Amino acid sequence: MPPSFRAVTAAVVSVAGFMAALMLPIPPPAAASGGQVAMFQDDLRLLADPQRTLETLRELGVGVVRVSVRWNMIAPAPRSRRAPAKFNASNPAAYPAAGWAPYDALVRDAQAYGIGVDLSLGGPSPLWADGPGTPAGEQWSWKPSAAQFGKFVQATGTRYSGRYHSLPRVQEWEIWNEPNFGEDLAPQAINGSTVSLAPTMYRGLVDAAWAALGSTGHGSDTVILGNLDARGQSGRPSRFAPQGLPGNYGATKPMQFVRTLYCVDSAYRQLRGAAAAAVGCPTSAAGSRGFRAAHPGLFGATAFADHPYPVNLPPTRATSGDPDYVEFNEIPRLASALDRLERSYGSGRRFPIYNNEYGYITNPPNTSRSHFVSPTTAALYINWAEYLSWRSPRIVCSMQYLLYDPNPRNAPEYGGFASGLILYGGKRKPTYDAYRLPLFLPVSSTRRGRSLEVWGAARPAHRYGNESVQIQFQRGSRGPFTTIANVGLSSPLGYFDRHVVFPASGAVRLAWTYPPAGAVGFSDPLAGQTVYSRTTTISVR
Repeated sequence: MPPSFRAVTAAVVSVAGFMAALMLPIPPPAAASGGQVAMFQDDLRLLADPQRTLETLRELGVGVVRVSVRWNMIAPAPRSRRAPAKFNASNPAAYPAAGWAPYDALVRDAQAYGIGVDLSLGGPSPLWADGPGTPAGEQWSWKPSAAQFGKFVQATGTRYSGRYHSLPRVQEWEIWNEPNFGEDLAPQAINGSTVSLAPTMYRGLVDAAWAALGSTGHGSDTVILGNLDARGQSGRPSRFAPQGLPGNYGATKPMQFVRTLYCVDSAYRQLRGAAAAAVGCPTSAAGSRGFRAAHPGLFGATAFADHPYPVNLPPTRATSGDPDYVEFNEIPRLASALDRLERSYGSGRRFPIYNNEYGYITNPPNTSRSHFVSPTTAALYINWAEYLSWRSPRIVCSMQYLLYDPNPRNAPEYGGFASGLILYGGKRKPTYDAYRLPLFLPVSSTRRGRSLEVWGAARPAHRYGNESVQIQFQRGSRGPFTTIANVGLSSPLGYFDRHVVFPASGAVRLAWTYPPAGAVGFSDPLAGQTVYSRTTTISVR
């Protein structure tokens, strides 16, 4: 789930200037990750109409779909304080079949379309799995039982093991969504927000889920931790925040969360004594020596993930100078911290980083707010972010959150989390073409005779097989586009990086053609059609 609109607008209010010191480093091409996982999420469309949605995503070249598996949407009697009598929570057959049905359809259709599935296992928890002191009307997850969650993960892992009722195997998993956000895991902090509780709870949830996935044959699968909200709050109790911040339902700053999760202080020294005991950590050096063995998921998982929305800013800027935030251009901060944490326990592990929730809310449709970017600007920004991800050796996933904008009637005060590629009414935004054929020029002005770097991709190429894309040029501001270079796509995911000499100022775009009908073994309505990227202007002096 994306951050609430209140959190988004609060962050925008504190927009700071350019943070050059925190920009993603640009290593030489040899150090680029190159093999980006092209991940996409739109739970509503994927679960309600998986076949049609997956067909569109295949045409866009998507590799993996991320889908939230909400515990209380599958569990029986989710609003009861007691689980049903004789309920075997680790047996998938003990759950109502209707709860599994949308996921069964999705994994079957995804297999048919050659698209991977990433199941994000998490809350809200059923009320009978909540801990003591559940507030009246609680509808999220309050001190959820790690043991009960482990049984739910075991049931899910069994169902999608490839050996259950002819259902396909799922090989990519996430353990909880945004555990540092109170609407996903509460309370975030207790005792006037002086004790951070959410990392302690999450540590237990990871332990249980890791064991359950291993016991159901998924020990070698992709398992992703973190999935963190990029921002958070801190503060003493006040009239407006009687529990302090983050309190029950605010967000813990991600770097603070990660340090407490791994039982270190702000200087990355292992916690000791009362400070350690308060957050469920070893209180002595002897105890810390057993920490890795006691929590194998924290050290053995495949990757760590962040949701680095920069709200309305380009991916090279952040909303504030807070050292405990992890927005897009602050991902190196998270990577460095994880390295330090691993080393503090004698591990040389360097977690790959997943950006597994990302996108830009646009105006329109949010015409009542001036601080959201235009769809044209959003198209530039998503290409820019993917270019930076491709250049980073640590970021291995590019993400687009939402295919369709939500119904604006459901959020009349601001129009909803409208980060989709298509407006709710069905009209495509410029981001649609930008996502399908990414294009980015790091520098758009040069002297005559000198080259400009042109980076891009034909995302569908790895699925359809036409591994050639055209760089096209328009002289001046009008007239026809002509092909100035044919580029072979050496990357298995359709990326290229070329230096091109342009004859004059003008505009640049990419063109790519879907193969003819039958060329890849299935009928497609776009067979033989040529599609184009967004257009970017260049200046040759």
